[in-house]
Amino acid sequence: MLHRIEAVVFDMDGVLLDTETVYREAAFHAAARIGIDWTDEIHRLTIGVPGDTADRMMREKFGAAFPLDEFYIHWRAFLDEAWTRGIPVKPGVVEFLDHLAARKLPAAVATSSGRRIAEDHLGKAGLLPRFSALVTRDDVTHGKPHPEPFLTAASRIRVAPEACLALEDSHNGVRAAHAAGMVTIMVPDLLDPIAEIEALCFAIIGDMHGVREQMERASSSVPPRT
Repeated sequence: MLHRIEAVVFDMDGVLLDTETVYREAAFHAAARIGIDWTDEIHRLTIGVPGDTADRMMREKFGAAFPLDEFYIHWRAFLDEAWTRGIPVKPGVVEFLDHLAARKLPAAVATSSGRRIAEDHLGKAGLLPRFSALVTRDDVTHGKPHPEPFLTAASRIRVAPEACLALEDSHNGVRAAHAAGMVTIMVPDLLDPIAEIEALCFAIIGDMHGVREQMERASSSVPPRT
């Protein structure tokens, strides 16, 4: 199946960028500053969802009086300081993008982050020029787990969804990619796969080096595009 892939659509945080652990630390920091008992169970529920959905989930969990604005003041202050140290790239990403470029396979990003943050982080990481399309939460009506982000990415690079490989680390991302009809691989970060997610994936691979190796084996008998 992988030898028929004509393009790859990446999630950003947790797949391209090693940022999910930083967002987790920021959430624990912000919650502590406002006296809220944040837990990993709560945090996992917010991974891979658009910001407005995460906001609603927090208010449902902690009540309508949850000081969301104050939470985000502390959250952003933590992140602003963290990002001054650079935007970390996940292991194997650059090598995999080099492989795609050598085979003239387009790459796109479908992220739940807003465009300003996505462009800033990918730019600082040196990855932004590597992508033919960037789809953010500002570009779609429905965020993940709806398939719209992935369908929009496929449309922009003019490749049929079923000919795209989608790489995701979150459950909602896998649900969205599978619903879009893409061949989906989960590369776990903070979330482990569950039975439902395993059933939706072509494979679950530990890191991007492993994904590249799978693609290289699949494409070894197929000549590069000209």
